[in-house]
Amino acid sequence: MVNVPSIELNDGNKMPQVGFGLWKVENDKAADIVYNAIKTGYRLFDGACDYGNEVEAGQGVARAIKEGIVKREELFIVSKLWNTFHEPEQVEPIVKKQLADWGIDYFDLYVIHFPVAIKYVAPEVRYPPGWFVDGDSKVEYSKASLQSTWHAFEDIQKKGLAKSIGVSNYSGALLLDLFAYANTKPATLQIEHHPYLVQPKILELAKSENVAVTGYSSFGPQSFIDGDMSLAETVPLLFDHPVIKKVADAHSKTTAQVLLRWATQRGLAVIPKSSSQGRLEQNLDVTSFDLTEEEIAEISGLDKNLRFNAPLNWGIPIPLFS
Repeated sequence: MVNVPSIELNDGNKMPQVGFGLWKVENDKAADIVYNAIKTGYRLFDGACDYGNEVEAGQGVARAIKEGIVKREELFIVSKLWNTFHEPEQVEPIVKKQLADWGIDYFDLYVIHFPVAIKYVAPEVRYPPGWFVDGDSKVEYSKASLQSTWHAFEDIQKKGLAKSIGVSNYSGALLLDLFAYANTKPATLQIEHHPYLVQPKILELAKSENVAVTGYSSFGPQSFIDGDMSLAETVPLLFDHPVIKKVADAHSKTTAQVLLRWATQRGLAVIPKSSSQGRLEQNLDVTSFDLTEEEIAEISGLDKNLRFNAPLNWGIPIPLFS
């Protein structure tokens, strides 16, 4: 089994550097996929309310624990607060619902999914609630501040519902603001990160504040071409990019492994997913070889500041990154 290194978080907890992302994992396959990923050696699973598959992911975890493949304390389970639950009084109830869906007592890491608060939708009305208050096209914002939401996060950490707390999709300005009011600094920052969106300045800021960074969508447009996003078709797929292929050939690795090593060698955690056994194993084995400094620089030089995972790109009229 591959030995995956851990990143020590600023709260003393340890997070595997390579995990499995549950975004777009189909419900009818999620339990088996999670179970098989655990058998393969994955210990970090990155989920979210909005993915709509937490019940099934939890079933895969329960099966692996029941069979003695893994103990709960050996897993690092991540989930996220959706935008409709930012009111402080809604945070603890929804965390408890998500824990019940997973069938566990605590999250190893709980994260604010997006830095935007939209109007509350009760779980019994619609779950996951999505971006629109009417489930169709209407956006209505909440008055909950990010500061009030963060203090609610600090409360759930004190109560043991989440061992670590963090944020996702925050800008540098929002991070600086968070550092000013936080009693507990975020342990992690999760951002879109690939050679077309390197974000070096926010990486520098996070490092200077000892906040670990997890990069998602490590394969760039590959994650979005099946989502009817025309933007993903405007650039070469990174799997086919001549620079990535050249580096992969030089190390006798796949282009996916090179993309993940480019991130992990620079200190980031990654959360790829695959349903292929061969790729599952390859994606986990991305810390056992090193790229040269020149190769890392050449890959970083592909940066186009091209963000795929923005609401506007999905036809959602929320200019979050504008």
